[in-house]
Amino acid sequence: PKPSGHNGKRIKPVHKKIARFARHQSDRFMRVDPSWRKPKGIDSWCRRQFRGNPLMPRIGYGTNRRHRNVHPDGFKHFTIQRAEDLSLLLMQRAQLAAVIGHAVSQDTRKKIYERAALLDIKLVNPTRLRKVEGLAAKKKSA
Repeated sequence: PKPSGHNGKRIKPVHKKIARFARHQSDRFMRVDPSWRKPKGIDSWCRRQFRGNPLMPRIGYGTNRRHRNVHPDGFKHFTIQRAEDLSLLLMQRAQLAAVIGHAVSQDTRKKIYERAALLDIKLVNPTRLRKVEGLAAKKKSA
């Protein structure tokens, strides 16, 4: 059985600002990291917000609470490590989708995949599942 794509009410995320705020003069010097720092100089053009200077973060740029952390597929993602974790998503099936952790073994992935299909929970990354039965047959013949 294959997990369904869900027909529940999904949110189409709307983000006011997608580009990140860059630190002042990070484009000019390699030693200045682009991660945001507030300019604090007494004569700073950037702090005083003269025309043509980079924008500074403000509360008005914030994303709507309903749209925050919503991925383009319309779901919020929830990382799981074992099949039992799927029961945490039962009440939130329409809003949350399961993401299998990167270090999860093939055997556990298979259990998660089957349980997600049984509980009708959307899996974001089911494609990393190899054919476990085919591998077992090869090992026995060798």
